[in-house]
Amino acid sequence: MRKPFIAANWKMHKTREEARNFMKDFRGKVEGVEKVEIGLGPTFTALDVVDEEREGTDIKLLAQNMYHEAEGAFTGEIAPPMLKELRCDYVIIGHSERRNVFGEEDELLNKKLPVVFENGMKPVLCIGESQGERAAGETEAVLERQLTADLEGLSGDLVGQMVIAYEPIWAIGTGESASPQDAQEGCQFVRDTVTELFDQEAAEAVRIQYGGSIKPYNAEELMGQPDIDGGLVGSASLEPESFAQIIEETEKLY
Repeated sequence: MRKPFIAANWKMHKTREEARNFMKDFRGKVEGVEKVEIGLGPTFTALDVVDEEREGTDIKLLAQNMYHEAEGAFTGEIAPPMLKELRCDYVIIGHSERRNVFGEEDELLNKKLPVVFENGMKPVLCIGESQGERAAGETEAVLERQLTADLEGLSGDLVGQMVIAYEPIWAIGTGESASPQDAQEGCQFVRDTVTELFDQEAAEAVRIQYGGSIKPYNAEELMGQPDIDGGLVGSASLEPESFAQIIEETEKLY
């Protein structure tokens, strides 16, 4: 059985002090969790603080982005070895805000994915359709295009080790979550596409998260879907109480 993975993406929130205060409160709220893998994705400046405060727990550390080169004249970027040195377990690749705000395209994301593995970490690849694409009935075409381009050149074994986050763009930060049925259909399509691109073994192994306005009140229904293996949580992960509640609701299902 795939272990559910509930991960926080703090985006551009929390100073180092705020991150430390979060951790001091949050640790106690999830110390009894055993069936759910927990991840925290702070800003680059707070990675070391969260790493320090997670000591003695099984909480995983996520970086929100990286460049694919080990070093060089890439002002403002961060290199994979730097994240490895900070003991990151995962790197979020291709979040819709990276794609849409910063113009990152599939060709670039495809370069990043193998480098994450080469540096001893695992990628959380984000994919998803816009409201316009959804209205035009293009959801599956968009997901297939992104997966085909982003995963090109990877082996089925590596794909099985990674996490894919299905995040419909129209549900991110809007308060409008996809229905459990829509979320399940999207995640099931992702798994079916992995089967077609690689094999059944990779599709059964890969964990597929849903992301997009996950809250404590809808977590149980979303996380209870057969092809949803956890969630990538945004705004609800900024408060220890609400993030812990999402994790607890998921823990009850397993």
